Amino acid sequence: MWYFASPLIVYGEDALSHLATLEGQRAALITDVHLVALGLADKVTDFLRQGGLEVVCYDRVEPEPSLELVKEGAEFLLTHSPDWIVALGGGSVIDAAKAMWILYARPDLDPEAINPIEHFNLRAKARFVAIPTTSGTGSEVTWAIVLTNRAERRKLGLGSREAIADIAIVDPAVVMDLPPRLTADTGLDALTHAIEGFTSTYHNDFTDGLCLKAAKLVFEYLPRAYRFGKDDPEARARMHYAATLAGLGFGNAMAALAHGIGHALGAIFHLPHGRAVALALPYTIAYCAQGEPGSTRYAELAYHLRLPAESEWVAAKALIEAVTDLMRQVEQPLTLAQAGIAQRDLEREMSVLIDHAMNDTQTIMSPRVPDESELQALLWQMYSGDISL
Repeated sequence: MWYFASPLIVYGEDALSHLATLEGQRAALITDVHLVALGLADKVTDFLRQGGLEVVCYDRVEPEPSLELVKEGAEFLLTHSPDWIVALGGGSVIDAAKAMWILYARPDLDPEAINPIEHFNLRAKARFVAIPTTSGTGSEVTWAIVLTNRAERRKLGLGSREAIADIAIVDPAVVMDLPPRLTADTGLDALTHAIEGFTSTYHNDFTDGLCLKAAKLVFEYLPRAYRFGKDDPEARARMHYAATLAGLGFGNAMAALAHGIGHALGAIFHLPHGRAVALALPYTIAYCAQGEPGSTRYAELAYHLRLPAESEWVAAKALIEAVTDLMRQVEQPLTLAQAGIAQRDLEREMSVLIDHAMNDTQTIMSPRVPDESELQALLWQMYSGDISL
């Protein structure tokens, strides 16, 4: 037995106005200082107040949210007792807000103990709205929560099925001014979600179509969104929808090895999440293609993307070429060296990287799971650019 989870998704032009229909007493807006400065927080607040809600705002969320930050945010919620929690931001904000929501319901809980087994009864106190301001993480429709243990320099893949938003508001207007670099990082995150969701060992009939559609949209529209930005509103909108589709896909099928490696790289070297997982993706495709024949689904994926797919081997090569070509189009690094990681630093941190990646919850969903020596070889290939097939 398995489950497919999704919020109510409100999307398209003027989707933000749905906030004015919420019924309750008080909303807590969780966001960051940049979105406050851009005026997006004020737009959300205005709609909430139109619906008669009092609004309080916590705007201290930072990239790679820490255990300490979510404890602080939970204290804010406990002080103000909202019946709606509204997360406005990228994956860091939405993940942090999910964790705060759980600690609001369970103040006794250590955030590192968030898990999919225990029942937290979240909606007894508040319901949750997620408004993504980037087109990539899919956090608005998943129950995954990624936090950072700063003391151990480790990203934690946490989650609870209860912690899926009640409402996801996917409004392209909020991403029209997304900078090119953030467009590339988050867009490639969506592509990695789609490819790994389709090839994960937890893939299923309910998620396959979502992942395939998301991958097609990213290949078609990311270069346009990166190059033209708000001057190509169609590309902006289709990328925003692609990110949510990919979130629904991998959120119900899990990710795989590129995410396990990407989480480790992000925690140690502070690479943006989407950049880190996308950098790992072509190398992990090559690695998995050398595993048990027929285990990867690359031929089926390549066929649907209209790439050469005569065999799994041919398909893997075609996928690698398509992914790396897209990365070049959006000026992303293709190696760890290009990403600014020095050889001596990689050598120094190698054992920590291997430990974190081997113990990441997503690594075990890969169609081929490396041992420590294979993972070390893979990281060195990522440094030098050796995508061997």
